Amino acid sequence: MKMIDTTCMDHRKINEALRGAGTSAALTGCLGQRFIAAGLGDLSIDIRGIPGNALGAYLNGASIQVHGNAQDAVGDTMNEGEITVFGSIGDAAGYAMRGGAIYVKGNAGYRAGIHMKAYKEKRPVLVIGGRAGSFLGEYQAGGLIVVLGLHEDPKPIVGNFPCTGMHGGMMFLRGDHPEIRFPAQVTARQAFPEDLDLIRPYLAVFCERFGFDLTDIMNAPFTMITPDSRNPYQQMYVAN
Repeated sequence: MKMIDTTCMDHRKINEALRGAGTSAALTGCLGQRFIAAGLGDLSIDIRGIPGNALGAYLNGASIQVHGNAQDAVGDTMNEGEITVFGSIGDAAGYAMRGGAIYVKGNAGYRAGIHMKAYKEKRPVLVIGGRAGSFLGEYQAGGLIVVLGLHEDPKPIVGNFPCTGMHGGMMFLRGDHPEIRFPAQVTARQAFPEDLDLIRPYLAVFCERFGFDLTDIMNAPFTMITPDSRNPYQQMYVAN
């Protein structure tokens, strides 16, 4: 594993060092540098510190582990690979994400999963262990979002306006949530056992990485949200 001290490095120098690191690298001293590992593939990256915006943007197969928090736009338009964050993340995680997986032990900010999409065998996955802010899954067109609400937090498991403009993919929220107001173009119902089979493999990975018990997590009810309209924007832009 190549050790890289990023204390006095900008993102260009960091990514140049990563491209010459072989198969694995450890970054220390990260303090807000943006675009770390942008577009990289076939590399395992261990990060100590707090990476800046757009960590793993356009990621193309690399595996990233962040031992702390990460800022906005984690996995922006990522194509393949994995990002594991042992803390919390900022806004717009997985923006336009089209493949790979993001696992977050803590919370996510606003607009997580915005414009997520899927194509053929590519199906992006975003698993959030804590809660998510407003506009979760905004304009979601594909992929899978799971929010578990595992940490003690007086706030709701998601903020305001979840699934606004959602027209593809699926979302699972752990627990029953009659208090959440979903838009008219989606259907929210309790997940059946066969529905939970879709998320079980990803939750097994989540539990293995962060030290949770899969049985305890799966024993709770889940709310499943899917789009049910051919014209999801009609209610926003057309007067009835």
